[in-house]
Amino acid sequence: MPSALSTLLLSLLGVGSATAATVYLAGDSTMAKAGGGSGTEGWGQFLQYSLPSSYVVSNMAIAGRSARSFTREGRFQAIADVVKSGDWVVVEFGHNDGGSLTPTDNGRTDCFGDGAQTCQTTYNGVAETVLTYPAYYKNAASSFLAKGAKVILSSATPNNICESGTCSWGPSRFDYYAWLAASQLGGTSAGVYHVAHGEYAAQVMKNLGTTTVNSHYPNDHTHTDAYLANAMAGSFVLGLKCGTSALGAAVKNSTASLTTSSYGPCITFNSTIPI
Repeated sequence: MPSALSTLLLSLLGVGSATAATVYLAGDSTMAKAGGGSGTEGWGQFLQYSLPSSYVVSNMAIAGRSARSFTREGRFQAIADVVKSGDWVVVEFGHNDGGSLTPTDNGRTDCFGDGAQTCQTTYNGVAETVLTYPAYYKNAASSFLAKGAKVILSSATPNNICESGTCSWGPSRFDYYAWLAASQLGGTSAGVYHVAHGEYAAQVMKNLGTTTVNSHYPNDHTHTDAYLANAMAGSFVLGLKCGTSALGAAVKNSTASLTTSSYGPCITFNSTIPI
């Protein structure tokens, strides 16, 4: 049965028992409705426009969350309680997962590592065993797969890569971790896909140029306005379209319409990347 939290969250989002497949979004402010506030927006608000009416996007991303805090607060479980066969879940974290557990634990930092490493901490007076970023990704994905859904483990959009006056990007460890988790779960044959959203987002920012990009980060180097959030959504859609998932095949935009725009070409990956 759905938990009380899942029922409340879904009722607030207006998600009912429609027969359409649902695409659930789990992430932080860069994906969430209203972004980080103060005139910013999350890219998840624009994904629906690239999908046919047979798909309903439920944006359950929440500002300030990491894979760890989304787990501890029961938000992954809220999705697992209601997800059904034929649905999709997109998981994208990374902006709030770094840092250190000492001297003060902010409740978001993951245990450093790419596997089964654990860290012991006390947060808000409660002892907690903290897992690694890939472990949180894999645990969440496994709960969705068990319900018959398919999963996209995405890497995070980068911070403003043009704020220095030159647009420059390189992958973070979380880009690697997101791919690793998807691969270790069995990849495409198991219904788990990876979108290298960080790299696709960097590509569109480079193509838009420094002046345009900088003008659409109104408050800081993390949170975009609606214009650039839409571009971040488009870069995710391109990553989907360039992959092999059924969700990518369902995208209304043609590959040509995406690759001949500022989004740029499909990025070539080796065969170990489950796209």
